[in-house]
Formats: sequence, structure tokens, C-alpha cells
Amino acid sequence: MDLSWSKIKEFLTFQIIEADKDGDFHLDTWHFILAITAIVVASLILRGVKKILTRKMDETDKLKFDSVFKFFNYLVYIIVIIIVLNSSGVDLTAILTASAALFIGIGFALQDFFKDIIAGITILVDKSLLVNDIIEMEGKVGRVFEIKLRTTRALTRDDKVLVVPNHLFLTQTIYNYTQNHPKTRENINVGVAYGSDTELVKATLLECAAKQSGLLKSPQPFVLFNNFGDSALEFGLYFFVRDSFVDPRIKSELRFAIDKAFRAQNITIPFPQRDVHIFQASNKND
Repeated sequence: MDLSWSKIKEFLTFQIIEADKDGDFHLDTWHFILAITAIVVASLILRGVKKILTRKMDETDKLKFDSVFKFFNYLVYIIVIIIVLNSSGVDLTAILTASAALFIGIGFALQDFFKDIIAGITILVDKSLLVNDIIEMEGKVGRVFEIKLRTTRALTRDDKVLVVPNHLFLTQTIYNYTQNHPKTRENINVGVAYGSDTELVKATLLECAAKQSGLLKSPQPFVLFNNFGDSALEFGLYFFVRDSFVDPRIKSELRFAIDKAFRAQNITIPFPQRDVHIFQASNKND
């Protein structure tokens, strides 16, 4: 029995990392087992807490909570390991002091990374951005399909993935087409020749809008006489769509219909014209 206990004690006190002198950092098997046990216990506790907090959440909110909770898990594990090792007699002062400069360098190198993490948590908590939202950033329009702690991913109209670091949502102006509701107001501008029947132009534009699929009937499309332009009378056809992600296709089809209807009604769409006057300089010797 004594022999067995001595072997167990010898195993538990086996030096994994030996100290050069008293007070230096050291790590033996017992410390390692305690650290692993603490991580397992902490993992079970965190899993139970997560289950309690998410039991009444829908699937969308659960996915958001998981992203935040994973980051929280890492912090808990680090704190637990430090507490367990320090309470077991392992002096971490020397190793933490020696690593201070390294930690500062890593902190500067990862400052954008942590800004992305903080911004990601903010986005997930205040719900300023949701999956399926349509956003515009630097002239590119995309539909959000994934929000993570560090980045947000959106699918553009060209079927390309737009990866946006989360801190940009806090430092730049981002247009969210669907923050308030899914429908958005769009418009098509068109110019007609001076002398055209403006009431006929208005009626023709509204008729084209009424026949176009993809446009909402309520609110109703409407026409504005925007301006007396240099070369044309400028009109705007305004309408609402439910999915602004595909509005370029709808606008294209509507322009085809307007062009065809204008031709049928003999409504002319002018092009800019400029008159060039050439003056011949007089010869003083004449």
C-alpha cells in the first residue's frame, strides 16, 4: 500500500517544467491535472448557464448569443487557469513580468482585432444589424447572411461575398436599406423634350408602373415634375419595392417599358445638345 502511494505521489509531483531556483516558475503533474479539471468544471458550468439563458430564445437570438458566449468562454478559461495555478503554489509573477513587453506588443498588433470583437458584440446586442438586412458600403450593395464576432459577411448583387470588419460599422457611414422595414422607395428619372404633353407623360409613366411586376401597389407609385432642365423636362417616377436587393433588374425592365410606351405615344426623349458658334476674327490689315 505504501509502495502504491509513493508511486502515486511520485507521479503527481513529476516536474513538467522545472524551476532553476526557488521562486521561479515551475509546473508539475498535479498542477497540470488541477488545471485540466478546472477547465472541465468551468466548461460544464458555462454549458449549464448557456442552456438556462437560451432556453426561451428563438434560433436567431441563440446564434447571436453563441457568438458572444464563445468569446466570454475564452476569458473564463484563462482566468480559471491563472487562479488554479496561483492557488496551487505556482508563482506566476515571474512569467507574467517577463511576458509584459510581449503582451504590450501583441496588444498593439491586435488592437484592430479587439475593436472588431467589441463592435461585433455591440452589433449583436443592440441589433443594429440583422441577418437578411440589405446594406450599402462604399458603393457596394449586399444582403447580410452571417454576423460573427470579428466580421460580417454579405452577398453582393454579383454573387460575390463582401467581408466587412465589424469596427467599420462604428467608424463609417453604412446605409441599411431594411433597418426599419423591408420595403424601400426607388425611383427612375427621365427627361422629355420641351413642348411635350406633361399630363400624358405623367399618365404614361404611371401606366408603366402599374403593369410592372415587383412594384408594390401600396404605397402607390407617383410622378414628380422635378425640373426644367437645360435640354429636357425632367420627371421622376417613384415607387416602392419589397426587395431592394433585386431593384436593378426591376428598374431595367421598367425602363424598357417606358421607352416602348413613349415611342407609342410619340413622346421624345431628347439628348443634350450644344450650339457651337464660330466667330471669324477680322483682319486689321484689310
